[in-house]
Amino acid sequence: MGSVRIGVDTGGTFTDVVLVDEETGEIVTTKTPSTPANPADGFMAGVHKVLELHAGSDDLGGVAAIVHGTTVATNQLLEDRPDGTEHLGFVTTEGFEFILEIARQSVPDGYGNSYFWVKPPRIVPVRRVRTVGGRLDHLGREVRSFDEAGAVQAARWFAENGVTAIGVCFLHSYANPAHERRMREVIEREHPDAVVSLSSDVLREYREYERSVTTLVDAAVKPIMRRYIGNLSDRIGRPFSVMKSNGGVLSASEVVHQPITTVLSGPAAGALGAALIAGTAGHPGVITLDGGGTSTDVAVVVDGEPSLTTEGTIGRYPCKIPMIDIVTVGAGGGSIAWISPEGTLKVGPRSAGADPGPLCYGRGGTEVTVTDAHVFLGRVPPHLLGGEIPLDVSAARAGIEALAGKLGLSPERCATGILEISAFNQSNAIRQITVKRGLDVRDFPMVAFGGSGPLLACRLIDILGLRAAIVPPNPGNVSAFGLLTVDVKNDYVRTHVSRDPSRETLRAVFAELEGQAAAALDREGFTSHVYARSADLRYYGQAYEVRVPAPDGPLDDGWRAAVVDRFHEAHQRLYGYGYRDDPRHAVEWVNLRVSGIGPITRPAIARVPYQPEEPSPIATRDVFYERWGRTVIYRRADLGAGAVVTGPAVVEEYGSTLPVHPGFTATMDDYGNLVVVSDS
Repeated sequence: MGSVRIGVDTGGTFTDVVLVDEETGEIVTTKTPSTPANPADGFMAGVHKVLELHAGSDDLGGVAAIVHGTTVATNQLLEDRPDGTEHLGFVTTEGFEFILEIARQSVPDGYGNSYFWVKPPRIVPVRRVRTVGGRLDHLGREVRSFDEAGAVQAARWFAENGVTAIGVCFLHSYANPAHERRMREVIEREHPDAVVSLSSDVLREYREYERSVTTLVDAAVKPIMRRYIGNLSDRIGRPFSVMKSNGGVLSASEVVHQPITTVLSGPAAGALGAALIAGTAGHPGVITLDGGGTSTDVAVVVDGEPSLTTEGTIGRYPCKIPMIDIVTVGAGGGSIAWISPEGTLKVGPRSAGADPGPLCYGRGGTEVTVTDAHVFLGRVPPHLLGGEIPLDVSAARAGIEALAGKLGLSPERCATGILEISAFNQSNAIRQITVKRGLDVRDFPMVAFGGSGPLLACRLIDILGLRAAIVPPNPGNVSAFGLLTVDVKNDYVRTHVSRDPSRETLRAVFAELEGQAAAALDREGFTSHVYARSADLRYYGQAYEVRVPAPDGPLDDGWRAAVVDRFHEAHQRLYGYGYRDDPRHAVEWVNLRVSGIGPITRPAIARVPYQPEEPSPIATRDVFYERWGRTVIYRRADLGAGAVVTGPAVVEEYGSTLPVHPGFTATMDDYGNLVVVSDS
């Protein structure tokens, strides 16, 4: 068995790679351009490149594990690719064929009222919905028997009409999956070419609409994920693992059966990697900001752990699987600047991506991007990745000047405006993840990482009043590093609505969930199992629940009281009120949850040597902050613990750049993080 572990995070613009040698403690990082046409090409190029840097050979023989963060499933959903849903069908209970059309009838934020909002197309149109007779009640008892003949008719219709991915969601199947499993048997017999997703496998909890859409999303991404994972497995020639949205990893052979669990794969790894880096440096609570080429992902870490949610969405689709609570905004380095019909400057969410990329890439890009604005203002060097990707500064300048002419602005004002809009887009995402969840943004430092994450750190400190911005070493590779810090993790849920659940019922449900978790961990080869319990509770009469961690130990009256007490505290914290001492408001239990965890050994973060002398710049160049001025440039690798960089300055490294604005100071801490604070 080798001692090398590799994390590979495939982003929209770059594929980031981190190698950890567990024998020597050496950490090697690198990047390679992503290959959107076939992400596996960029993956393999990154693996071979990092092995060459580590050992001078791209032989995989010494590799103990490879962990992958992928956006394949996410991009299919975000881009609404026609090939993702045109072969998708839906089977539900007779009489409920319009469940997707009815949905929740809620109007998204940003619309004054429903008059101005046009309901988007359903993930499956009514013409591809089929119903089957049979009925269960909310306790899983059979009211009407399963209609075998109707099931056969539905399966044959799908086969005749070229529907090859099918989601099945019967009423109350969370309480009893028997009818759904019989439906799968019929489809396998009558339409063997179809892939099938059952709601009782994907999300065994109540609320039919959300469970239906979550199941259909799983079915929609299953074919493309199976092809991608299969292609990658053939090329690697060995088992590997894939990052999940819940903050755990799973073997690729298991992921193909539950691909929906990967929809926030890369962003989840970034939040976990940043949490470990910040926690090691003494910051258990931080905001994480992962700035990439296409988008920026933000999350909140409290007590060393990123917040989790089961109310997430991917694009326009609600997905109730457990996932790290991440807000994504189309504000990355490749975000395109454009003029609205009203004549105002806008930035994003459309991105130039990796191909053709920004104007300065010289690959045929025709529109100005955020990166072009940074290059024009001198805040980014005239090359990326240590010189591997030269940048065309003149092309960026010409694009900025042309856009500025249309707006009647000077080129500097236009470029600065692009960056200001991008910074405000990012700050709005941070407010969503903090203020909307009852948190004061000023209580947290921000960990800025990703290739473009540190570029606007100083402006975000000003806009939000942040305590500080922390820029980790190799910020462009934090997501790939995060892949090597996470445990194997599977989540299991069971709906049990009761104001007074019996000890016997609680023991039975948790025993079943922990049994499922144990079986999955056994398949993954873990002999040491950890189980994390949690529960969703609400005040009787409320429509939505609050999820709280549940203690270990025997499931007795003391255990129930402890969970209820945690619910009161969480409700008070989230909403500003609670009914702890009001007997008129009973507490209702809704969902019981278990996470099965297979722990791994996390890589150690080493201290950096102390630097007693003042750091020396490597060069100067003209940089525009409030005005053009000759500005000192530092190489991050030359900075030791205690080194202080006073703005205006620029700190450059292989995968990212930190512009230190006038009135700001960046200090290197003991673990190699640059801590940026405002002097005012």
